[in-house]
Amino acid sequence: MTGHGGRPLLVVGNPANRRVAMLRAAADRVGVPASVLPWRELAAGPVRVPDGAVVRVDSPGEDAEVDRLLRGADRPADPGEIIGAAAWYAGLRAALGRLTEAVRTAGGTLVNAPDDILTMFDKPTCHRRLDRAGVPVPPALPAPPADWPELLAALRAAGWARVFVKPAHGSSASGVLALQIGSTRVRATTSVELAGDGRLFNSLRVRHYTDERSVAAIVDRLAPDRLHVERWFPKATLADRVVDLRVLVVAGVPGHVVVRAARQPLTNLHLGSARGDLAAVRAGFGAAGWAAVLDTCVRAAGCFPGSLHAGVDLLPGSRWRRHMVAEVNAFGDLLPGVYDAAGRNSYAAQLHALRTGGFDRWRATGLDGRAA
Repeated sequence: MTGHGGRPLLVVGNPANRRVAMLRAAADRVGVPASVLPWRELAAGPVRVPDGAVVRVDSPGEDAEVDRLLRGADRPADPGEIIGAAAWYAGLRAALGRLTEAVRTAGGTLVNAPDDILTMFDKPTCHRRLDRAGVPVPPALPAPPADWPELLAALRAAGWARVFVKPAHGSSASGVLALQIGSTRVRATTSVELAGDGRLFNSLRVRHYTDERSVAAIVDRLAPDRLHVERWFPKATLADRVVDLRVLVVAGVPGHVVVRAARQPLTNLHLGSARGDLAAVRAGFGAAGWAAVLDTCVRAAGCFPGSLHAGVDLLPGSRWRRHMVAEVNAFGDLLPGVYDAAGRNSYAAQLHALRTGGFDRWRATGLDGRAA
């Protein structure tokens, strides 16, 4: 066995989460010993890791106590509450710093570089890194707006009437607004629920706000934690649904693809979107176009060569003539029921890359995804 396959695997995760369960099941199938370092321990303070361990960081999400600890808050957020993103990000940075020191002391190996994770969770910084590497991304405002009036002024100066407004440190469409501005009206499509007391909550129901006062209240509530604003890129459609792609790149191999199809601009599956027809997407692009899509995804992941995997969100342009990368996700590998050409799910593919030296070869790549 080559690569890291003979060394113990330590997963930083939430023990009861299905992500951890799926990864440990994949590890059991190939005889790789796997243990869990709970995020609650890492978020609370210094930790120790086994000597020589291969350490893989999984998502800290879906645990209210981990969220509280990372934010340094006195109480957990209410269910679904959107609060303290900047504080959460500062806590994530501090926790990953402690983990880096513990892994260094133990002579171990991190297979998700903390700098990569932090950059992917900072949308403006991630956007700049991709742009500098020549990865196609939508144009973005050069600076985060401080409030609704500043956002309006920036959009008018840029001549943009349709944009996506995203919290800098958000995920899973939390706080995202698909915003359209006319001469006398606004329309924001979002999963944000604006409560009567001004607080914001995630919802599984997509809403449409058409009164400027509500839209302004949402933006003003989100802006102190930083916003990232991108020009709206018109997406291709299939059967009257707009589509985009989640492409998981594992050690340079784009082997797992999910088509997300929606009747509104937000395509996240938990918001009621459906999995679309991959064969139809490939036919839309044509052979050369599809090869270019996969190359773009590998180049986007190649901006993070210290990461075993990266989930690339790719936007097919209308009429399939262009494409853009919307985001790169540090924890974008939860893809149940999706397999690569060898029949491996996303977690088995990652273990295969570790066992066969694929990750070591990937780490030797440059920022454009090609060997240095």
